[in-house]
Amino acid sequence: MENLYDVVIIGGGPAGLTAALYLARACYRVIVVEKEKFGGQITITSEVVNYPAVMKTDGKTLTETMRKQAENFGAEFMLAEVESIDMNGDFKTVKTAKGELKCYGVLLATGAHPRKIGFTGETEFQGHGVAYCATCDGEFFTGKEVFVVGGGFAAAEESVFLTKYASHVMVLVREDDFTCAESVANETKNHPKITVLTNTEVVSVSGDDFLKQIVYKNNKTGEETTYTAKENDTFGVFVFAGYMPSTDLVKGIADLDPQGYILTDRSQKTSVDGLYAAGDVCVKPLRQVVTAVGDGALAATELERYAQELQRKTGVIPKKPEPVKPSEPEPKAPVNSGSLFDAGMIQQMQVVFGRMQNALVLKLFLDDKPVSTELKGYMNEVAKLTDKLTVEIADESAEDTPCVKIFRTDGTWTGLAFHGVPGGHEFTSFILGLYNVSGTGQPIDDELRNRAKAIEKPVDIRIMVSLSCTMCPELVTACQRIASLNDNVSAQVYDINHFPNWKEKYNVMSVPCMVINDGKPAFGKKSIAQILDIIDHN
Repeated sequence: MENLYDVVIIGGGPAGLTAALYLARACYRVIVVEKEKFGGQITITSEVVNYPAVMKTDGKTLTETMRKQAENFGAEFMLAEVESIDMNGDFKTVKTAKGELKCYGVLLATGAHPRKIGFTGETEFQGHGVAYCATCDGEFFTGKEVFVVGGGFAAAEESVFLTKYASHVMVLVREDDFTCAESVANETKNHPKITVLTNTEVVSVSGDDFLKQIVYKNNKTGEETTYTAKENDTFGVFVFAGYMPSTDLVKGIADLDPQGYILTDRSQKTSVDGLYAAGDVCVKPLRQVVTAVGDGALAATELERYAQELQRKTGVIPKKPEPVKPSEPEPKAPVNSGSLFDAGMIQQMQVVFGRMQNALVLKLFLDDKPVSTELKGYMNEVAKLTDKLTVEIADESAEDTPCVKIFRTDGTWTGLAFHGVPGGHEFTSFILGLYNVSGTGQPIDDELRNRAKAIEKPVDIRIMVSLSCTMCPELVTACQRIASLNDNVSAQVYDINHFPNWKEKYNVMSVPCMVINDGKPAFGKKSIAQILDIIDHN
């Protein structure tokens, strides 16, 4: 079987990456399937100082090193959403949006996602004042009052981060005190722009297009307090109240606790043979990177034994990965070379460009803003790396300039456009967009491909993003993939920092934000299937 693995790991955070390293180093064939970004939640943490033997780093650097270690030993990686798993028989099946994978064992390392509290107005105002990611949405509240709800590590750390933007931060802690380390809590308590209220919880939020009022109460005295925004102003509410385990894939398959966390024994084995779990998805007293990597290592060791037993039983041995020589640090491009990209980025782009089947034209619609000059330089640097891309300056005008629209060489528009400069977290999604419209593109489930091709009505998708947002690229890539399959669909991306008119038109206070055919905005990351569902009901 070509797609037979010893182990399929679902989730590319520290637990999954560690397990991949251990399994690949032991010469088992292993693949890590991740739907968003390799590295997990820790990638949005700007400072990591409590990981043993590492004095100071950031989450993205730490986990990218883990990924490269695993890759050097032969681990394989796939960006795709897992739709279901079948644990019956010797050969288990993991169904992804890019096809089915067969394996002997499965490791669930899907982590957790931010928990909603449930106060009145929370869902209604998500994206219009209620947010869950300070890195993604903090800038929207520059100069405004911000409320942080929660008393754990995330609430304490993110409240300090939000002082970069907010005029003042009010932290509402439900308990008598913070539940995180005293050193972290003290930094929050002693910050001149932060006020901490303990024994306090949110009752409701309300407003019109934006938040205008929040009501919170002291849960010991019952006294309620109402804060009302100044006239023609708003404020923000950031919820950091813990996480919900991402265990939907195994509901009805493996045993979960009342909170939805997966139950495992001391070897990380679940109630189902061949299914193991590691990291924040498990029942555990401490959820930190260091405990996640420990879970991953232990689960991998147990899965080695399990896979070996089934190899003997079935007589089928997946082709073992060939270990590769650990790569040397990639040199940076010379400072005076004029290149916008370092050697590693150039290498990644050239791999993608080498697979492009048809040439494309990057057509630039410019104005007299400085960002137009930046966009022109950026696109020229990209085009220098391949003969599959050429840059043209448009004679005609366009709305929302500057922008780059992707055209075929016959002059037809592919439906893809980026307004602003596709840097930061949108760099990869832009390059993938080029690849997807240049030929057959990335693999996609046949059912989803057929649904995308069957769209008959014109569909205009506008995606508003921030280049610092880690959740935006998944939505952008999914929308672009649909557009690449159907000329009736366009997917235009806006760096909202350069286009405040869109922010004002749709009252956007959170990214990513998707608007289809000028309809009601939808917030948060979405899969291809979810976007197609919205299109069908639009």
